[in-house]
Amino acid sequence: QVALVESGGGLVQAGGSLRLSCGASGRTFSRYSMGWFRQAPGKEREFVGAVSWNAGSTYYADSVKGRFTISRDNAKNTVDLQMNSLKPDDTAVYYCAVQLYRGSYFEISTYDYWGQGTQVTVSS
Repeated sequence: QVALVESGGGLVQAGGSLRLSCGASGRTFSRYSMGWFRQAPGKEREFVGAVSWNAGSTYYADSVKGRFTISRDNAKNTVDLQMNSLKPDDTAVYYCAVQLYRGSYFEISTYDYWGQGTQVTVSS
């Protein structure tokens, strides 16, 4: 089975920064689109951002646009999420996911493999 592992989560004060990383094993994911999602306690999982496999185009939720940046390193088979100007509302478990087939970047149902998540907590 394919395994995705997120790392880099932690506790940070509002206005601070964190960099999350997603590593994949079992397959090389340089040919596939990758997405980041998050889920806060008591809320549904929501889209954060994605990067396409071919052109490297990036897409972001309005709530994080201008603050978060997705990048990928195909040689290392990793995808990073740089998070700046963090807010308490960003507190959530963050997940990376792989999209094996073409589909919407914004829908949970279009992603085929998911990591276990990493906790991000932003204090006021």
